[in-house]
Amino acid sequence: MKKIILAWVIGLLASTSVQAVDQAALEQTALTCSACHGQNGHAIMDIYPNIAGQNSNYLAKQLREFRAAMTGGTGRVDPVMGGMAMGLSDEMIDALAEYYEAMPAKTGTTPESAIEIAKPLYLGGDMSRKLAACIACHGPRGNGQELSGFPKISGQNAGYLKKQLEMFRDGSRDNDPNGMMHDVSAKLTDAEIDAMAKYLGGLH
Repeated sequence: MKKIILAWVIGLLASTSVQAVDQAALEQTALTCSACHGQNGHAIMDIYPNIAGQNSNYLAKQLREFRAAMTGGTGRVDPVMGGMAMGLSDEMIDALAEYYEAMPAKTGTTPESAIEIAKPLYLGGDMSRKLAACIACHGPRGNGQELSGFPKISGQNAGYLKKQLEMFRDGSRDNDPNGMMHDVSAKLTDAEIDAMAKYLGGLH
């Protein structure tokens, strides 16, 4: 019974912190985000991520880590997003994350040329290279795992995914839990990264 009450209190506090954000301020902040991510959370260019329908835990984590990297802490280094996140309060970050999670996610297509290379790796990995299967964390349809903080990757822009896999591989992005994405991407060839990035667009 105590655990139930505690869970209810924690949920109430989280809800209250999001509600504390002024709706007009939230919409104004989201309008700034739309310059790259679109008014519906669908990015205006392939190099930017679609954030509509993305897991809110993941979105909030990224915004906090963009902010941390700009203020001397350990986080995710990106001059543009760091500058955008610097002035955001924790309450605004949580509100934005929930705002975009509630939007309809973008769907995409997978080119036939990507399936032969990417599908076996996504579903089964490669034991000979000790390469873990993507499905283990991101799920059969690429929807990720909200509680574990693994992002939704289906319907994501190929250009953005390719860049992130390359950054995980060369270490310029290192905010993945326990270095999991670095370990995976370090074992992928350029052709495999390209195919995987394209394959995920239609995985839904």
